[in-house]
Amino acid sequence: MPRPSPNQLARRERQIMEIVYRLGQVTAADVLAELPDPPSYSAVRAHLRILEDKGHLRHSRDGARYVFTPTVGRERARRSALTQVVRTFFDGSAEQAVAALLDLSHEKLSDGDLDRLSALIDNARQEGR
Repeated sequence: MPRPSPNQLARRERQIMEIVYRLGQVTAADVLAELPDPPSYSAVRAHLRILEDKGHLRHSRDGARYVFTPTVGRERARRSALTQVVRTFFDGSAEQAVAALLDLSHEKLSDGDLDRLSALIDNARQEGR
């Protein structure tokens, strides 16, 4: 089975994967109920089948229904997607990506948030990253 890559996903496929990760497992009807501006039921089934063909989902049968679950954990998918974003938009620079995220923050970071970020930076220094 090929290793899934988030950069291979179309917009609608990403929306479906967000629903799958949020709900844990889904049927086509679940996805249809959750999608903004949903397509037809047949189109949702086709998208689920494509996501399965790409290696992002697997299914099991529950009576006449197919129940879909992700093949990769959310954390691993998150890391893969973030790696692709950093490579594509920040020339592989974590520093530029973090700076952009901090610039985008509309909320003031709490002292606890800043302490956790500082600890992560200290750990990266110690590990030579």
